[in-house]
Amino acid sequence: MALINKIREKSGWAIGAIAIGLGIFVVGGDLLGPNSRLLGNDAATVGEIAGEKIDFQRFDQVFQQIKANYEGQIGRAATESELAMIREQAWNQLIFQIALQKEYDRLGIEVTEEELADMVQGNNIHPSVQQAFTNPQTGQFDRAQVLQYLQNLDQMGPEARPMWVNFEQSILSDRIQSKFSNLLSKSVYVTTAEAKNHFEAQNTTASLKVLYVPYFSIADSAVKVTDAQLKDYYERNKDLYKVEEGRSVEFVTIPVAASTEDRDYVQNEITTLTEQFKATTNDSAFVNTNSDVPYDNAYLHAGELPEQLRSNLPLEQGKVYGPFTQDETYTIYKVVDVRDGSANTVRASHILIKPENDSPEAKAAALAKAKDVLAQIQKGADFAAMAAQHGTDGTASVGGDLGYFTEGRMVPAFEKAVFGATAEGLLPAPVETEYGYHIIKVTAPKSKRTYKLATVQRSIEASETTRDLAYSVADELAGTSENLEDFRANVAKNESLVKEEASNIGKNNILVGNLNDARELVRWTYAKDTKVGDVSPVFEINDQYVVAVLTGKREKGYAKVEDVKEELTAAVRNEVKAKQIIEKLQGGKGSLDEIAANYGPDAMVRTADDVNFASGAIPGLGLEPVAIGKAFGLKQGGRTAPFEGQGGVVMVELVQKTPAPEAQDLSGVKAQLVNTRASRIETNAFEAIKEKADIKDNRVRFF
Repeated sequence: MALINKIREKSGWAIGAIAIGLGIFVVGGDLLGPNSRLLGNDAATVGEIAGEKIDFQRFDQVFQQIKANYEGQIGRAATESELAMIREQAWNQLIFQIALQKEYDRLGIEVTEEELADMVQGNNIHPSVQQAFTNPQTGQFDRAQVLQYLQNLDQMGPEARPMWVNFEQSILSDRIQSKFSNLLSKSVYVTTAEAKNHFEAQNTTASLKVLYVPYFSIADSAVKVTDAQLKDYYERNKDLYKVEEGRSVEFVTIPVAASTEDRDYVQNEITTLTEQFKATTNDSAFVNTNSDVPYDNAYLHAGELPEQLRSNLPLEQGKVYGPFTQDETYTIYKVVDVRDGSANTVRASHILIKPENDSPEAKAAALAKAKDVLAQIQKGADFAAMAAQHGTDGTASVGGDLGYFTEGRMVPAFEKAVFGATAEGLLPAPVETEYGYHIIKVTAPKSKRTYKLATVQRSIEASETTRDLAYSVADELAGTSENLEDFRANVAKNESLVKEEASNIGKNNILVGNLNDARELVRWTYAKDTKVGDVSPVFEINDQYVVAVLTGKREKGYAKVEDVKEELTAAVRNEVKAKQIIEKLQGGKGSLDEIAANYGPDAMVRTADDVNFASGAIPGLGLEPVAIGKAFGLKQGGRTAPFEGQGGVVMVELVQKTPAPEAQDLSGVKAQLVNTRASRIETNAFEAIKEKADIKDNRVRFF
């Protein structure tokens, strides 16, 4: 049975590793949504990959397998966000299987029966097989275990053979992927000239003098941008505005918060429970019946107790403490049992005085300071205030408090001093450790005492009446708003409603603005019959009701000019400003300082030393790759004409260039470039194959 579990785990690992290795997780949606339709032709098609249609059943089989493996590894049910990740992994695994398999077939990449046998029981064992069939006594792979497992496969139950077939398929797929990866990585080649250029770019430095006039020196209001200019810029830079499909909405949220009446009801209930808790003789049954959290048998030392109970130490057995209120929750504690544990626990604060260095003089100075601070505290100075003033470690900001800690947590000298104290209070002398000198105050003396608690916890929640009132507000907004204008007008009339916006929501998103788990809202925006201006029904999302209106649809391709008008306007405005600044700078005589002085106070001159060609940045100005390129193309003392930079108009003068030293051996540089390129090539190839596969993703119709 243990081997079967190992096979299950390794099978899931291999499949998961293939998809995860491609780095292709994107947010997805809820698998079993209410609009899932499993009948008909296109109605059951989740998508299309390289001309092959993917029906719901096929997708669900992959999804369920990955989900089962994942939940088996983490030991709990997957959350909504984790399910979204698993859905995306399932989708990309199908892309992997279909689109990449076509590429494997085209290239003739395969794994023969002989090769598969070699991976399972031959001389080149696959890592998953090695891990699954490791002898626990020797820690080594045991080939005899493999043979015995295969011989007894039919006697292990009906699930054993399909599981093994799946396991074999996973390692086969992994080997094919490895062959493809190796084919790609082995195609990477770096010439000596490339290595030399790279070495020189990394090691050649320059000292520059830069005149810089930022675009913001001209007010935006002084530059008028026409629609013709926007269109011209857009056409010249169209590739910058490629977009995926998206939807934009305006929405309001109506929180479902507990009312005053709800709080009073819970408080009265807690008061009654407190009295009943005191009288009960079966604490575990009482907790499991009346609490939001189950009964726990653990014994806790002082440092593990809830903060509300620490101020009551030592706790009395049988006594009920509380109720306490925190984070919309009432909590009552009952001390079920008190006993001594195996280790002492103590609470202390300290002020660490570190020597400036390891010299005897520095240590003597630190000790003298520690003694002086200790004397001030002994005379009445506040310990926490002195820690904040003189402490040299992270505890200074919290008055030196170290909290509770058990034996074995601190360095020996410190621990000996603290656990040697028999009562709380200030220790009489500084304690030296390898970190420096510690002024120590024991704030809770050592104790081995541990406590078993019974805890009743109740959340303060909205009643059905409160929920109905909140829903009625949302329902009225949705019911009386026929279009965008109605929606905005109705929101404006209700001061309690605040309108929010979310732009270009992807079809597989689960986030809408600040709304988590908003999958149903996203699906509504992508429904075929939802038009711009339509108002949504009421959605319940994380204890709040949401009503939205669809304000825009963006299709995959190139963004419309009007959709990126603000971004285009800023770019065109900078172009216009650059021309104005360049015209004013051109023809300037003298040094850069003189040209800047003639331009006016908005022109600044900066010097930059040790500028690296490969970095593309100028210290003090930021990323200016064009300026760097122009500067390194100058002769010493040469100067560029004014030109358009990233954040303003730039003129560069090369003060001095220090060539890279002569490279004696370029093999290390070549290896670095090969590794860098090889690490990117598989992802780039996969993305290219995905694009070529003409993928149609209709998952939003189902979940």
